Amino acid sequence: MALPPDGITPTLAELVALRGAVVGRRPPRRGRHGVSGHALSPLRGRGMEYAESREYAQGDDARHIDWRLTARSGKPHTKLFQAERERLTLVLADTAPALYFGTRTRFKSVQAARAGAIAAWAAIRDGDRVAALRGSEREAPVPPAAGPRGALRVLDALARWYARPPADDAGLAEAIEHARRLLRPGSRLVLLADPASVAAVPAQRWPALSLHNEVIVLLLSDPLEREPPSTSLPFLAQDAAGAAHRVELDLAVPAQRQRWRQQFVAPLEAALAQLPTRGVRVQVLSSDAPSESWLPLLGRSRAA
Repeated sequence: MALPPDGITPTLAELVALRGAVVGRRPPRRGRHGVSGHALSPLRGRGMEYAESREYAQGDDARHIDWRLTARSGKPHTKLFQAERERLTLVLADTAPALYFGTRTRFKSVQAARAGAIAAWAAIRDGDRVAALRGSEREAPVPPAAGPRGALRVLDALARWYARPPADDAGLAEAIEHARRLLRPGSRLVLLADPASVAAVPAQRWPALSLHNEVIVLLLSDPLEREPPSTSLPFLAQDAAGAAHRVELDLAVPAQRQRWRQQFVAPLEAALAQLPTRGVRVQVLSSDAPSESWLPLLGRSRAA
């Protein structure tokens, strides 16, 4: 008999069970070949069919500026196109140590694994191939595959990656560089990340990713990080030698509270404000929120 999830370590069984959260979700619009054919996927740049326009972001191709909308609005806009092609959904997992923490319902790392599983099951439902990777110079990405077998490979990797912080984590920027080489125009990228990891990524990386792909960033957060109590909180810290010791942080002191905000709240707010201007869909996914609550982001218009 399987033990219930403890919220600290993700289990393969709970990730498999999340398939039920995707059942009943309306699949995205398909191409002319029907539901078993290729997805009608977004392309930034040259495509077969005009889809929509959005505000111009640094890195967009100037050849595709929507001059009429630019003249009407007074702000530069660029055109997006759609083409029928086989689509890849790539789950990109941030494995920064800050994710392996939580005070409500589950660790942020467990929520990341669950959200990645939701993305994998949604991809399979939509007829996509699914792959996954993390920032590592040694571990190869989970290769793209279709069907339940492809989803299970991704789920197995997520359960391993989020069981404990990998010793060889190379950072989110390195993971994004790996993703850039794997993605093809029209792909969907679902990125699971700590806000501080997102803040460390150079700003120009995002338009380069979203130029030809649908990019969704889920910011993993804990209620304590966003709204800490005005009191003294005990923490267990490690020194340079790896020895653990107790640390008291008095959040009733304005200076300490401001430092807390700079560490946890400011990166989250910056990502929410800046990523949409670079063609990226973004949502905060709290550790105590339903793991499938971000699903409405799939297929949403970029202008929304």
